[in-house]
Amino acid sequence: MRYVPLDARGWRLAMGLRPLAPEDWLEVDENRHTELALKEALLATRRDDVVGLTPAAEAASGELLEEVTAFLRVQHPQLAWSSDEREHPLVAAARVVQEDLCVMVRTDEWRLAGACVCFPSRWRLREKVGTTVDEIHRPVPGYDTSLAAPTRAVFDRLTPERSFWRLNWTLLDSPDLFQPAAARAAGAAPIDQWFFRVERQTIRRLPRSDAIIFTIRTYVTPLAASLGDARFVTHLLASVESAPEATRGYKGWVGVAQKLRALLDVGA
Repeated sequence: MRYVPLDARGWRLAMGLRPLAPEDWLEVDENRHTELALKEALLATRRDDVVGLTPAAEAASGELLEEVTAFLRVQHPQLAWSSDEREHPLVAAARVVQEDLCVMVRTDEWRLAGACVCFPSRWRLREKVGTTVDEIHRPVPGYDTSLAAPTRAVFDRLTPERSFWRLNWTLLDSPDLFQPAAARAAGAAPIDQWFFRVERQTIRRLPRSDAIIFTIRTYVTPLAASLGDARFVTHLLASVESAPEATRGYKGWVGVAQKLRALLDVGA
């Protein structure tokens, strides 16, 4: 498991930003071929579900494609890839990286001007395009009171010289990368058939267009693969059990801690 963003102190709703080195912006691994093939299939069959564009994204999309191709040439010169000039530049960029790509542009507020999101985690892109950063995250319990102001401040103060990354995680009862449907209140599958899903998110500002690029790289691992790790299980239980009731309902974790304890026979 590449990333395990669990806190021994239990559930915390925090931005958790870390400085991002330019050479670490995007990640490439052995799943590249499979994930890019899945992107191609979704773009061919469900384009309206995975692509959302507004005119405000045009300038930034061209600059984003330049940044992505330059990054791959320098950091991963061994990779084989090509860019279709007939494709929209934002989508062309998304076709050659494993990350989902979002373009945020400041008008009256910071808004999602365009995106190619093939691997959503229980949200629908078409409902988010054109909305503000606060509106995008409003369904998240506690966002308005804990994260709205810090998030807006980060967006306003971000400069091209300093980028950030963060990790987000959840438990899901499906391994699918493409998951636009809302979470079920309580998944039916046995807990040892659930999956630990981590998003590595980056945020950087483009120098010419002044847009902000938000990337999402998704990693999914069978939960069963880590149930023998006492540290992982302890931190996972602490996080799930200390999460507010609204958070457990939003994420589909109702009854998850009890199922996990029953499976591990560690008592209630």
